[in-house]
Amino acid sequence: MNSNTIREKFGDDYIADEHTFIMGIDQRFTSHFADRFKGRTVLEACTGAGFTTISLARSAKHVFTIEINTSHQEQAIRNVKKAGLLHHVSFIHGSVLDQRILEKLPSINAAFIDPDWAVTGHDHAYRFINSNTQPPADIVLKKISGITENIAIVLPPLIDTKEFDHLPEHEREKLYLGEHLELFCLYFGALVENYGETEFHVPV
Repeated sequence: MNSNTIREKFGDDYIADEHTFIMGIDQRFTSHFADRFKGRTVLEACTGAGFTTISLARSAKHVFTIEINTSHQEQAIRNVKKAGLLHHVSFIHGSVLDQRILEKLPSINAAFIDPDWAVTGHDHAYRFINSNTQPPADIVLKKISGITENIAIVLPPLIDTKEFDHLPEHEREKLYLGEHLELFCLYFGALVENYGETEFHVPV
């Protein structure tokens, strides 16, 4: 990956491959998310290359982050070390759906969920109910809600928002880069600032 491209999106010469670059969230969004986690002990589901982890670690008391892909986790450890934040992050290898892993966690009071939705193809349809993200977003949300009600979950912008109607009361934030809708973030519990639909815009 081109270091200038990585620096522009994530803020430094971090390590990324094609997949983690595509899935990594722009630093201007991750810094925005992280503001809601100030002083909290956070569970992050799906570390990727650690770009959101870095923003969370700058605000949170501590971040426990779970990643099933060994290569991605190795990238994340190197990136978090480069950012000087290793002492704020605990890395856990495995599936966020593994109950044995969740039972070993210390007490947490918030969670950030960023499932992998970089799936393409002419017949692909993004869904939340019976989700086709990895891991399935609906299942992860239900699983983590058994640990904390204070949750943020990032989802692709092409999901029909009617699929969120059955969820507990929440804030559905639409995040724009310029005029382009990049993603949704759903907030629950104490992470909510305004119930209903809100927007966050990054000018370009």
